[in-house]
Amino acid sequence: MTDFKALILAIVSPLVEHPEALVVTPQETDRFYEYRLTVHQDDIGRVIGKQGRVAQAIRTIVYSVRVQGNKRVRLIIDDRPTKTLE
Repeated sequence: MTDFKALILAIVSPLVEHPEALVVTPQETDRFYEYRLTVHQDDIGRVIGKQGRVAQAIRTIVYSVRVQGNKRVRLIIDDRPTKTLE
């Protein structure tokens, strides 16, 4: 199976100023392989982009990867501000 966590990190890391704060949490449900992406609060805008275009582009790439079985992949970008690591 494709390593979606590594794929998401490879796409998002160059976009942010705080790559050390990136966290991808996988979770499997009945219908989806869900990956929750958490970023540093200063980088939320960079990952979402204007009118959500960057986030949509990231999702398009991730969703285009084939998955065996009838489950689908879902990327959730957690845009709630988190405490800074400083």
